[in-house]
Amino acid sequence: MNFELLFTLQKQLDDRIVQEHGLDDVDLFENKLLALKVELGELANETRCFKYWSKKAPSPKETILEEYVDGIHFILSLGLELGITAFEGLPKKAASSEVQAFHDVYRAIDRLVSKKEEPYYNLMESYLTLGQTIGLEYKEISEAYLKKNKVNHNRQDQGY
Repeated sequence: MNFELLFTLQKQLDDRIVQEHGLDDVDLFENKLLALKVELGELANETRCFKYWSKKAPSPKETILEEYVDGIHFILSLGLELGITAFEGLPKKAASSEVQAFHDVYRAIDRLVSKKEEPYYNLMESYLTLGQTIGLEYKEISEAYLKKNKVNHNRQDQGY
């Protein structure tokens, strides 16, 4: 995955949102942390991995991928807030289960309140591990990110 490109595209989107919404003097870090937690919950809901009481199947892979990429947007944006513009890490070793992978990401988000690089890289690795655990590949994640980035710009064009 070309993280340098993804960071660049995310910066363009973030800059546009800040400018168009008059947020130049607003610290958005905590908002982005909460947004990421919400997106992670939406992803968990689509995978249904924790719904032991239900026999209903997970959502289609396309839906799960779109929710996953929403999280990538916020993780990249948080990295930019910390001055990070590149990432070369890899997923951690596979999680023991999808549920465990979600817990690992939530814990990593909570550690990022420190606004330090090491917890950020841990978050990115945990999120990539989650993606791997739910059956997503880098190529499809990258393609879906590019597609969703365009959608997000179109939403800004329409006053979203």
